Amino acid sequence: MPAKLRSITEPLLKWYDRHHRTLPWRSPPGEPRADPYRVWLSEIMLQQTTVAAVKPKFEAFLARWPSVEALAAAQDADLMAAWAGLGYYARARNLIACARVVTAAGAFPETEEGLRALPGVGAYTAAAVAAIAFGEQATVVDANVARVAARLFAIETPLPAGMAAIREVVAEITPADRPGDFAQAMMDLGSAVCTPRAPACLACPLSAACVGYASGAPETYPTKLAKAAKPQRYGTIFWLEDRGAVLLVRRPPKGLLGGMRALPTGPWAAEPPGLANAPEAAEWRMLDGTVVHVFTHFRLELALAVGTAQRHSNAGEWWPIADLDSAGLPTVFAKAAAACRRAR
Repeated sequence: MPAKLRSITEPLLKWYDRHHRTLPWRSPPGEPRADPYRVWLSEIMLQQTTVAAVKPKFEAFLARWPSVEALAAAQDADLMAAWAGLGYYARARNLIACARVVTAAGAFPETEEGLRALPGVGAYTAAAVAAIAFGEQATVVDANVARVAARLFAIETPLPAGMAAIREVVAEITPADRPGDFAQAMMDLGSAVCTPRAPACLACPLSAACVGYASGAPETYPTKLAKAAKPQRYGTIFWLEDRGAVLLVRRPPKGLLGGMRALPTGPWAAEPPGLANAPEAAEWRMLDGTVVHVFTHFRLELALAVGTAQRHSNAGEWWPIADLDSAGLPTVFAKAAAACRRAR
């Protein structure tokens, strides 16, 4: 092993052996590779979501669907409801599609290339599953790994353009032995030590090899271009109540929050629509204040309208208000429902 590689991998893996996070989808350091179903499920859940938010959801999923075959047999609506709160709902649709492909094939592919062909499995997820579950010397780069690598080698190219250089150096330092542990060690180091602000360099096992630390300003890496302001959209959410139940609708299967139960709302537009998209005639009352939710590509501000149904229509599902938490509403609709219930 080249001296440069050894100066990074050996202290990092020794640190990981002592300080690794205990997570329900991981095997302990140095032990047999983790179950690919658990690794894949966790990696899909962890996209744009914190470990703290994922742990209880992961455990609930595993209790309900303990294998990829069980998940493949799930009803789409049940899966979407169980996913509520994790956001980025296209992941849930791809999750069940992938489970069905894997079940039909009899097992997960064991290579990064084969994993990349599965529905909803991108370059990062394929590399993570290949390394952690199958021991392939794959280049695993999430946000934590990117930050560690950018500081370790003082990569000055701003993100996202700098990701190419980051991937190159991570590929160089990823060992053939214990590549899964190495990837998870880099993740844990970025989470606990090499943090975005005030990195704990004196506690870092790689400080002796870190160019960013030697520069005296490791927190300046990785550099990022200024983000453009997100577009603003508006809408109205309608709380239509009748005899202790509220009207819920199913969003179209494709698109944002596709297939999820939701409170009725019209299109989200550049100007506030008021009552233009009400689901039916009612004596609507606009509530004071709005609900704001920020998606990846835009900021959404929603006015709230409450009313009592004049007839118990068949426009959607009439869900018992007392049991609304079981409907699996996406976060934006759950926030709106909570505001409407408080104002009733």
